[in-house]
Amino acid sequence: MASNAPRPNKAERTASAREQARKVYEQQQAASKRKSLFLKLGVVVAVVVIIAVIATIIVQNNKGSFPDAGPAPAHGNQYGGYTLTADGLAETPAATVDKNQIPEAGTSADGKKLPAGLKAAKKGEPVHVVVYADMSCPICKQFEAQYGADLTKMSKDGDIELEYRIATFLDRTSPTNYSSRAANAVACVADSKPEAFNDYLTALFEQQPEEGSEGLPNAKLAEIAEQSGAGDISSCADGTKFRPWAQFVNTTFNQYEVGGTPAVYVNGKEWDMQSQDLKQLLDEAVAANK
Repeated sequence: MASNAPRPNKAERTASAREQARKVYEQQQAASKRKSLFLKLGVVVAVVVIIAVIATIIVQNNKGSFPDAGPAPAHGNQYGGYTLTADGLAETPAATVDKNQIPEAGTSADGKKLPAGLKAAKKGEPVHVVVYADMSCPICKQFEAQYGADLTKMSKDGDIELEYRIATFLDRTSPTNYSSRAANAVACVADSKPEAFNDYLTALFEQQPEEGSEGLPNAKLAEIAEQSGAGDISSCADGTKFRPWAQFVNTTFNQYEVGGTPAVYVNGKEWDMQSQDLKQLLDEAVAANK
């Protein structure tokens, strides 16, 4: 049966074809956008995965477990210290340390436990000074700002024998174990460029990050070392060679019940920072030893 509906004219057919073409084009564009979005999302996910893997490796390197025993840095002594003398860092024989085998603690006159290796200088000898510090400790930074220059001068003049022991108990406040990473970097400098040791220690305290933060990245630790005249320690600072050494020093800190930092011992006796100026105490000790 014939339809009475009029056939579309040429203009109407052209308009209809264009409308169909427009719909097809829009569908294709929408599909293309969806494909592009999925592709971008895939790239983003891949990047996030890569970053997560790298972060995991970094965290494992920073906060992972390390061997109980390992090499001591050159110029690091059996008690976990570095001794500054008139001739620079004191020489020590090559050695390894084990956090399960620390030297036996001493005892004060009133029965309090004392770190091993303390001594009272004999007449005519430099006064023996031991300083426990943590590179994350804000009070240690203040201590260095107040007394660091005097301690350096007195050691260079031969008046005192100045020993630093770098504890890492403030790792507990840093998500990247900054104290141990900084202690490792300090050991790297002592091992490879001992003449830059004191300048590096001073620079690290001056640029100390906020307590509880992630701390300075290893690359920055290496950069400061280079600025301090220690050369390139980047591979050592990025590594874990001296992390067992850092663990050893902190174990002595805990087992000797040092308690906090800075802790200073002069001729075998602990300095009471609340009651006496350290420079005055040292001047009196130096005068008594002459």
